[in-house]
Amino acid sequence: MDGRAVVVTGAGRGLGEAFAAHLARAGAAVVVNDVDEPLALRVAEAIRRDGGAAVASAHDVADPEQADALVALCVAEFGAVHGLVNNAGLTYEALPWEDDDPARIRAVVEVNVLGVIYTGLAAIRRMRAAGGGAIVNISSGASLGQRTIATYAATKGAVSSLTTSWALDLEDSGIRVNAVCPKAYTRMVWTSERASRHTPPEHTPDLVAPLVHFLLDERSAGITGQVVRCTGPELHIVGQPYFKAPILHRDAWDVDTVATAFAEVFGGHLEPYGLEKRLPPRLRKWLTPVRSA
Repeated sequence: MDGRAVVVTGAGRGLGEAFAAHLARAGAAVVVNDVDEPLALRVAEAIRRDGGAAVASAHDVADPEQADALVALCVAEFGAVHGLVNNAGLTYEALPWEDDDPARIRAVVEVNVLGVIYTGLAAIRRMRAAGGGAIVNISSGASLGQRTIATYAATKGAVSSLTTSWALDLEDSGIRVNAVCPKAYTRMVWTSERASRHTPPEHTPDLVAPLVHFLLDERSAGITGQVVRCTGPELHIVGQPYFKAPILHRDAWDVDTVATAFAEVFGGHLEPYGLEKRLPPRLRKWLTPVRSA
């Protein structure tokens, strides 16, 4: 990463801090962004004490003008923006979920989706003019569906689809766009009893940082439009959605023929859903063993 300048959003702690520190040790000049300015300053100062190059930013990525100013700061300080890690994000558990708060919903969508779009577009404009670059958007396995965090899961599904759309739009511009679904013991985990049961403390954020590094440097040349999951010990590609066979054809469908299609054909092809891979009730009934008398 020598000679490269990278913006890392949400870098005041947790995964973002781990990404910023790792990239700086690898030689990158890093803009450490966090709306909590003291946290951003702390991480930037730690990087500089270790001999790295870093500047702190308290820009709010959910504001398009501030997102643009954040990327402009990287260019002003380090001469260019070669990489962007869209890590800033919010989450919460809605319990009971039907009483979810519209203000919290809006805040999560603005940071997790609009913040990624605004900062990404600001970086893309500079990268295109300079002939290329790399973007890593932080998504989540929750995008497949997870209990109590529906709004967060929806935003991360949006990040994954945004990633693949940008990859298509930018494949001839020298800009690569990939997404990472990390699983690490961070504040988002230890403040949730549910999440902490599935993510042990030894799965630290620094275990995910090498994947982000790889996707930003030249060793990943030619890799774009991918969603990659890393839990620390496990590393794998997340499969893209697809149109599933069988595909039935009629000149026109009415409710009765749709019902017949599900009863006679699609019933055996229903997909398990969510991270739990829960079976639809119809499949559960079919697959429940029958006990003999």
